[in-house]
Order: sequence, then C-alpha cells, then structure tokens
Amino acid sequence: MFTGLVQTVGHLAILNPEQVRISGSVMSGILQGLELGDSVAVDGVCLTVTDILQDGFVADVSPETVNRTTLGRSADRSKLVNLETSLRVGSKLGGHFVTGHIDGVGTFQSATQTATSWEIRFNTERDEVARYILPKGSISVNGISLTVASCASDGSWFTVAVIPHTYAETNLCELKPGDWVNLEGDILGKYVERFLRGGKPGMDVPDRVSLDFLAEHGYM
Repeated sequence: MFTGLVQTVGHLAILNPEQVRISGSVMSGILQGLELGDSVAVDGVCLTVTDILQDGFVADVSPETVNRTTLGRSADRSKLVNLETSLRVGSKLGGHFVTGHIDGVGTFQSATQTATSWEIRFNTERDEVARYILPKGSISVNGISLTVASCASDGSWFTVAVIPHTYAETNLCELKPGDWVNLEGDILGKYVERFLRGGKPGMDVPDRVSLDFLAEHGYM
C-alpha cells in the first residue's frame, strides 16, 4: 500500500522481459532501510525488490504487469520514473490509498501553467479506469496522488491541477503529448461498486451508478 506522495525519481532500464533496474543519484531516501522483498511503487506500479545495488535496485516484472502498464509500451528503455516506498504503520497519509495495482494506461495531452499551478489533461484508454473518474475524486497518475478537477461524463478524459513543487519534482515535467501514463482508480470507489453489485440478490447495477439509481434502491 502507498500514499501517492512521490519521494524521488530514478532511471528505469529494462534488463530483459522479466527484469528492470532502477537507479539514480538522488535515491538515498529510497535505498535507506530497503531490503530484499520490499515493495516499491515505480511510476505507480508495485514491484518487489529482488536485488539491491549501490545506486538502486532490481525488480522482477510479470507478463501481466508488462501488458497492463507503461512498462510494455515505452519506446524509451531508460526513462525517468517516480518512486515511493510502501506505507508503514503509523506514517502520515498525505495523499490517498494507492495499491500499486494499475487498472490501465492513459495518455498525456497537455500542460498549461497558471499563476498557481499546472493544469494537466489526460485521456484514458480503458473503461476499467474511466468508470472511477469523477470531479474531485482521487486518481493515481504514474504513482502520484491527484485530484480530478474536471472530466468527461464517460471518464474518457480528465484534468488535474498540480502544484509547482509536484510538477517539478516528479516526471510530470518530462511528459510530452501522447506519452503513456499509468492510471489507478480510487480503491474506495471499487469497493463501493462491488458492494452495490453484491448487496441485493438480482440487482442489476449499471456501468455508471447514478443518484437516481441509488435513490431507487434505498441508498439515499
């Protein structure tokens, strides 16, 4: 489990179809206390450390991870990735609960600087992500906990407002139009949907639950 508050960035290199190496010169916070078997979010993807290096670590990746995330789509075999170690009991939760289990990928569209933030727009590719996107809801983009500012009614695109610190200290500032990003919907929304689907025998839950549907079935 993670918080979506990125600690630092590193360079990812694909060693082979089943292994990646993450290294860099500003990874002391990640490496301090890191042990074999620990979980690290790499661009939002939960990976297990299999080898610890002087300037980074090695992790295994499964075919499912490669197929569902940007690891299997990036033409750049040595790119900058966001890093966060797993949440420890008693730690502050400044973002939202992020599992590191990516729902699907999207694409970066544009970033516009304003007086106080960067307004960034993304497109989504899969309904597995789009269905959980709603205004003011939480979403993880490349492992970063962000709040949806606006979105299409079907979740096919959304925008977020990013403070300058987050923009500069993560790989958001490196993205170019069309670049792939990892997306994870809010786990709370997934549980709500699951409970609704299993809450009453024979209940036919639509793909997108509306206020009228909730009122009809006694949830309001």
